[in-house]
Amino acid sequence: MEQFITELAALPPLWIYCVAGAIAYIENVFPPLPSDVILVAAGSLAGLGRVDYALLLVISTAGSTAGFLTMYKIGQWFGVRILEAGKFTFIPLERVHKVEQWFKIYGYWIVVANRFMAGTRAVISFFTGVSQLSLWRTTVLSFLSSLIWNAFLLFAGKELGMNWREILAVLETYGKIVTIILVILIILLVGRSLIKSRNISSKNSTSPKSLDR
Repeated sequence: MEQFITELAALPPLWIYCVAGAIAYIENVFPPLPSDVILVAAGSLAGLGRVDYALLLVISTAGSTAGFLTMYKIGQWFGVRILEAGKFTFIPLERVHKVEQWFKIYGYWIVVANRFMAGTRAVISFFTGVSQLSLWRTTVLSFLSSLIWNAFLLFAGKELGMNWREILAVLETYGKIVTIILVILIILLVGRSLIKSRNISSKNSTSPKSLDR
């Protein structure tokens, strides 16, 4: 990573813009790519006058939005077939349908929060497409989410300059906290779903028809 960023700093401004946009795009399709770190480093180059902050923000946000919409379209066109084909045996089909229901209810809020949840961006955009959420609303919300998050990353790098590495520990801690919160929320939602299912089963088993039998 250090070598990559050193090489990034040595590039002409046009290529720095291209790399920032490409990284922001690819990270939405291949989540392990550490785009946040690279955007912070790119922001430091804006602080040094190598590139323009506003243009860097526009290009990186356009890349993030395009990446989100790529996974959205993959989910919209092929998501149901992929999931129902049983390729992901570790995801029970009934859970997939449950996630679809959650997205239909809370989907737009999840899109807004998407950029602030590291490691889940590609999954969120995929299930947004599977759930057939409105394309134009999804585009606007994902753009705004990316704009806010990328502005923060680039501004942090711009303000820190050559000391941009100081924010890496903050981002790492933030990622861990978000992961813990997401795990807790998933456990609570799954637990609530199981309790609700058991209550329904209990009511059905004690219904008049079952008693008559």
